[in-house]
Amino acid sequence: MKAIIIREYGSLETLKFETVDDPIARDNDVIIDVKACSVNFADSLMVEGTYQVKPPLPFSPGLEVAGIISEVGRQVSDWKIGDKILALTNWGGFAEKVAVSVDLLWAIPDNMPYEHAAAFVIAYSSSHVALDYRARLQKGEWLVVNGAGGGVGLAAVEIGRLRGARVIATAGSEEKLAIAREKGAQFTINYRHEDIRDKIMDITEGQGANVIFDPVGGDVFRQSFRAMALEGRMLAIGFASGDVPQVAANHLLDKNINLIGFYWGIYKQFKKDVMRNSMAQLFEWYKKGKIVPHIGDEFPLERTADAIISLRDRRSLGKVIVRI
Repeated sequence: MKAIIIREYGSLETLKFETVDDPIARDNDVIIDVKACSVNFADSLMVEGTYQVKPPLPFSPGLEVAGIISEVGRQVSDWKIGDKILALTNWGGFAEKVAVSVDLLWAIPDNMPYEHAAAFVIAYSSSHVALDYRARLQKGEWLVVNGAGGGVGLAAVEIGRLRGARVIATAGSEEKLAIAREKGAQFTINYRHEDIRDKIMDITEGQGANVIFDPVGGDVFRQSFRAMALEGRMLAIGFASGDVPQVAANHLLDKNINLIGFYWGIYKQFKKDVMRNSMAQLFEWYKKGKIVPHIGDEFPLERTADAIISLRDRRSLGKVIVRI
């Protein structure tokens, strides 16, 4: 099969488009003929060797795929050859075929194309579990979504709207903010030209944000943190800026602020019931047309490095997809 292979950690230039052996299904695995694989920020970190998961070299990156089952392991009974599925991989998605455990599969709804399926799990379940399970977002609360032009940010905007929050979206371009408004943001802030803290306080009439969803880090985190409401909840989702901010503990005391860390991989590994309950709700919303992934760019498999660069450098709007 054809696959994107990394043989040594480093820059994206180390990625190679190669012919390699087909994967082998273990007893509880299925083999998927991959039709689409979405790009996530973790793919760039994995190539660099700075991600918390370090696969043994050589390997293919790629964390979530959609496709068709072409082979099942000896102990697999709930799935069959020909089933259309979306799946999470630990790695290996940027390839024509991938072996995946049956614990990490979902049937693709009839009205869902492969590119939406590949873009669905990480962006939407991350946002949903963070807002519902960790931050306990309530109807009528002020929700600030930083990095609202990306796939995770846009998903958070949609989910915040569905939960009845008053959504403020921040991003670095008017094009990204326009999409956030289409997804349900009532207010927007361009953080390249406006002071995030001042704008949040102005929009909320001095109250501040009840929940801040931040996948960006850096100055965006620091500015928005200064606009927290009393007993506000700050969700640290990721650090796309490359700058991991520090928070002085006394600032948490001033307003009884909760600083909440969120790593979605924990639920995939240790709390699968939380993830599966989340996915059930998300599929219901999708089937009713209430949430729809925004696909910003698509690339062929041989241009996977370009796809990862597009996401890493924040050139893309929404999700980036590799077509196989």
